[in-house]
Amino acid sequence: MALRTAGSVLVVFLWSVAGVLGQNTVRSVCALKGSSVDMHCPIPSVTQVTKIVWYNTQLNGKPYDLRWDPNYEGRVELRGTTEKDCILRITDLRERDIATYYFRYKTNQYSEWKYGSYGFTLSLTDLKVERIYDNKLTCKTTCTLTGNPTYIWYKNGQHLDESTSPQYKDPVSSNYEDSYSCAVKGHEDLHSPAVCAQGHNCWRVTYTKRRICVLKGSTVDISCSYTHPYSYIEQGSFWFTQKRTVDLSTYPEYAGRVEYNRNTENHHTMTITHLTENDSAEYKFRLLTTDEGRFSGLPGVMLTVTDILLEMDPTSVSEGGRVTLRCRTQCTVGLNPTYIWYKNRQYIEQRTSSIYSKYVYRKDVDSYSCAVKGHEDLRSPAVCVHSSNCWRVTYTKRRICVLKGSTVNISCSYTHPTSYIEQG
Repeated sequence: MALRTAGSVLVVFLWSVAGVLGQNTVRSVCALKGSSVDMHCPIPSVTQVTKIVWYNTQLNGKPYDLRWDPNYEGRVELRGTTEKDCILRITDLRERDIATYYFRYKTNQYSEWKYGSYGFTLSLTDLKVERIYDNKLTCKTTCTLTGNPTYIWYKNGQHLDESTSPQYKDPVSSNYEDSYSCAVKGHEDLHSPAVCAQGHNCWRVTYTKRRICVLKGSTVDISCSYTHPYSYIEQGSFWFTQKRTVDLSTYPEYAGRVEYNRNTENHHTMTITHLTENDSAEYKFRLLTTDEGRFSGLPGVMLTVTDILLEMDPTSVSEGGRVTLRCRTQCTVGLNPTYIWYKNRQYIEQRTSSIYSKYVYRKDVDSYSCAVKGHEDLRSPAVCVHSSNCWRVTYTKRRICVLKGSTVNISCSYTHPTSYIEQG
């Protein structure tokens, strides 16, 4: 098994001899929570593959394709069907992803699925700085990270040292103002929480959430708590992105959309409204104190702004029968989102699953759309199940802001069943 780290993605090859398959090749993989993993499919080099499925559970006795599993909404990508380019990618790894993943495929020679006991067992860990003997520090994990990682150490958010050993080689600072954290090379956005060198009043910022996924057009709260040495007095604070280390509220593109709120002592929240996909970025908090004290919480909060789309399972029937629809977002919105379903813009039902299965007739002229509960005004574009000539209206812009006294054009495109004649 060969391993390497590319960017923030762990790449794992499951075979030891090319073309050998069917042996017990289940491998153990340990990765960081929040990171990504790439699994190369164990396809024999002599085989021409026509279809591939990765799964870790079964539904009605059949392997359930990860790409249609609501638990992996927006986080699974499968590309390629050859020995060299077939890769399964799972992003934003989380606790419930801990499982054993298996692989099956079809070929141009056989219509039946090919199974095997090959795949990988995934374990996940956070990073944590702990003191060990002689007041030394170690970057601790709950499982041994795959791929011989290099550990990076930081003091007050500034890069210090790199080593293949998880232990920090230098003595811990005697300055009570200093804090230490660690990360793994290639995953620098996944720092451990900072630990004060002496006592509890050092420079430290802790974000409430490290990753946030929200819908385009909605509002988001990004918050943190912080500490600083007693000898410093606060003089201000602001949020910024990797674009510019200046107050976000002064950026022209955020004008009128950013609000700061100091909820309680040592706790700060930034609210951004009317989100666009361009707002997807890493946001960081900076504290300003007396004696030119400046400290930024690194890394920050990764915000992803996603549209909501409805797609139909291409393997669903095409001539009438049961079809499967999926309400898709680039990332998972909230912890356990509830999805609202509509037919011809009329409410049908709500369910916790992003999958909706329904029997439809061949000449069905209905259109379907979906939304996330709490954001019903941000519906997906409507999808026709069997015909492009269903009931459907698509607006050119969903939100428009204009000056009082000015002129505005509001436009749309539409389709309707060919059996109907327009009258107005």
